[in-house]
Amino acid sequence: MGAGTPPAPHDVARLSLASASLTDWYQVAEWAAAEGWNPGHRDADCFHATDPAGFFIGRLDGEPVSAVSVVNYSDAYAFLGFYLVHPDHRRCGLGLATWRAAMPHAGNRLVGLDAVPAQEATYRRSGFTAVYRTTRYAGVPERARASDADVVPVGRDHVAAISGYDRACFPTERGAFVQRWLTTGGHAAYVWLDRGHVAGYGVIRPARDGRRIGPLFADSRRGAEALFDALTSHLDPGEKVYVDVPDPQPEAGALVTARGLRPDSVTARMYTGPAPETAMAATYAVTSLELG
Repeated sequence: MGAGTPPAPHDVARLSLASASLTDWYQVAEWAAAEGWNPGHRDADCFHATDPAGFFIGRLDGEPVSAVSVVNYSDAYAFLGFYLVHPDHRRCGLGLATWRAAMPHAGNRLVGLDAVPAQEATYRRSGFTAVYRTTRYAGVPERARASDADVVPVGRDHVAAISGYDRACFPTERGAFVQRWLTTGGHAAYVWLDRGHVAGYGVIRPARDGRRIGPLFADSRRGAEALFDALTSHLDPGEKVYVDVPDPQPEAGALVTARGLRPDSVTARMYTGPAPETAMAATYAVTSLELG
């Protein structure tokens, strides 16, 4: 089937779904970029290693046409993302077929996702319930304030403590992912120390357009501000920053607005069951909209 050829209903029967390799996922990242999701340059490397069996790609006659990830973080929690169909193959049921084939990977786990408004009703019909909104803020941040001596670059001796801190802010333990996220080339990470103990951390990474901050977790707005300023202190002049802020944390929106960012887009956090308990008061920015 050539590019631009209208798909036919019988294509669903010909769809072949398999686990996606990392190389496959580089292609899916290109699709995400074309949708305006602005993925980080090294996102695929960090994401895929979290649960290699949880990344799925659909093919017609060997050609990649659809994708979805259902990443199992633990025996109780999974996160769904990258629900995509190539534009040349939409509106013939390939996305739904891919979804149905991939969802069993989650088993009986609670599943979360971040839905764009156009897909929220679709997810609701599949058993997901919206819990809160996440607003993406974007812009060129104001020049950083004076440095805070309690905010320092993350070193290897901080990683274990940061992973422990992260556990309170995320629905389940994800230590291996956190270690990759903190240390991957191109990522810059800072930790806020309160009397020597981790009281927050943040990561900034290069993306297709500008840089993205996530996560940004801190015990107080003062710590979050200090982390934000450290993360943005080495930006090139005029470089944009994108931050995904949960609406239930109003201090987070106030912080990034005070730094010159403005609302850019909105998603809905949805779950298949009761929302897991997390330290929302400490969540000034989520890690990503693709893996939670």
